[in-house]
Amino acid sequence: MAYDLIIKGGTVYDGTGADGKVTDVAVKDGVIAAIGDLGMDAERIIDASGAIVTPGFLDLHTHYDGQVSWDADLQPSVNHGVTTAVMGSCGVGFAPVHEKDHTRLVRLMEGVEDIPGTALAEGLTWNWESFGDYMDAIDFPHTIDFAAQVMHDPLRVYVMGERAVSGEPATADDIARMRELTRAALEAGAVGFSTGRSDVHRTADGEWTPASEATREELVGIAEAFKGLEHGVLQAVNDFDLERGDPTAFDREFGLLEDFASAAGGRPFSLSLMQRDFAPKQWKDIMARAEAAKDKGINMRLQVAPRGIGVILGLQCTFHPFIGFPSYKKISHLPLEERVAKMKDPAFKEQLLSESSEKVAGDGTAIPPLADILLQQIDFISCKMFKLGENPDYEQGVEQSVYKMAEADGVKPLAKIYDILLEKDGHEFLYFPIYNYTNLNYEAVHTMMSHPQAIMGLSDGGAHVGTVCDASFPTYLLSYWTRDRVKGERIELKRAVKMLTADIADYVGFSDRGRLAVGMKANINVIDHKNLRLHPPHMVKDLPAGGQRLLQEATGYIATIVGGEIVLENDQLTGAKPGRLVRLGRHTAQKAA
Repeated sequence: MAYDLIIKGGTVYDGTGADGKVTDVAVKDGVIAAIGDLGMDAERIIDASGAIVTPGFLDLHTHYDGQVSWDADLQPSVNHGVTTAVMGSCGVGFAPVHEKDHTRLVRLMEGVEDIPGTALAEGLTWNWESFGDYMDAIDFPHTIDFAAQVMHDPLRVYVMGERAVSGEPATADDIARMRELTRAALEAGAVGFSTGRSDVHRTADGEWTPASEATREELVGIAEAFKGLEHGVLQAVNDFDLERGDPTAFDREFGLLEDFASAAGGRPFSLSLMQRDFAPKQWKDIMARAEAAKDKGINMRLQVAPRGIGVILGLQCTFHPFIGFPSYKKISHLPLEERVAKMKDPAFKEQLLSESSEKVAGDGTAIPPLADILLQQIDFISCKMFKLGENPDYEQGVEQSVYKMAEADGVKPLAKIYDILLEKDGHEFLYFPIYNYTNLNYEAVHTMMSHPQAIMGLSDGGAHVGTVCDASFPTYLLSYWTRDRVKGERIELKRAVKMLTADIADYVGFSDRGRLAVGMKANINVIDHKNLRLHPPHMVKDLPAGGQRLLQEATGYIATIVGGEIVLENDQLTGAKPGRLVRLGRHTAQKAA
């Protein structure tokens, strides 16, 4: 046989932004061997007639850092055409680490990224200390490829110990040691470095994250580890101290990020970009400053999302509006079925709705401080709460909101929420977009995605498992934005494919993927685009220690191929595990040394 696999007769979107072309794609020994009219000379033929063929998608912003050590499937990303995931975002993770700090890092990840601490405690293998050890430990077969960034929080704890969380600034020796360890990790194949400076990010005990108050000197000192290297990116999340009410914070924080990016010797830098309700115009200021930074020679990009970024509310979820009510707290330990039975009692409902919620954040759970603010404004924010439906609709207007449902029924919004969450025997969810939906439309989202410095990200695959399931972003972009949207402008399919493939590959420095071309790695999707659809999120209990997480399936993935092997066929995992850790820069590191 000439080839291992031929994908026959599909419309090929090669990732470059070119128009689709009906042709064949052949795979041999894990790489793309030929593109054209290729006949049938292969061990296996995939009939792609009527389907589109794309490069495998890349996800720039995930948090599989713990899950990757025990779970070879890496769902839900693999269900949405992702063939390469970049981990280690926002500065949180698990390496390097001293044994005495295992629990500290678990509590940090539990609080910042809503991953059950019990699942992490049982699932993490901890057969590493250095970042290089960590990469070696996770480099075993998975469904998809993945890459790791050095994370500021564990690095700081590793070097500074208790001083990392005491508010004490890093010393010159601390900074030098962090720079040295970062350089070693990059030379071992890490693809970048991430840091977090968000006031919303807290540990499960309500404490600040270790890196959140790092000084300019510390960030610049660490970034200097990139000098002389030909690979590596930097990433940051920052809310610019808005909650502290300091009018000078934005300029100060943005200037700090510019210095951080500049110190890396021209390496690419990306910053999370979202429209925030409590600062609805800040995103425009960030874009303007990013444009000015580019004019100064700083390689700054903006990570954007294709829909609102919010939370799923439900009785099974990490958070819902009744979680802090005294009556609910008395039954919160009960199995779902028993809780639902109690809540259906009219007397129980009347009692609970007569109460006020107690403080819920910082009580040893993964609930962020923002939750308390939301609970105080529940009537107001109910105009942005929606049922997603069987064909999830993320762009709904106020007329479809819980507020309007309550108004139609002549009840208060909180009472309506109560009734909705009891539907389907307690399995009903509500969707509440916190970011990117201030005006209940996608005007801001479209503007952000269209910006020349924008790059797709922010899916948080593997994180916020009890409240969010945004690893479905690729499917949403391809189905809603290119085909289904009627409330505004769409995005051309060829451009959407490029956003999910070549744009990200070029940014990170993956020269062997992101395009369909001869010699490239055979990471490929075959998609029934006409029938591609998302299913509603649902909760499963498949994490270690009985932990639960939200998953969201899709229909329409005829095949997802990694290194020439089919890992997903007709939307189902095949059991193949060709994916491995992607290491960058070993040859360039040796050259620089």
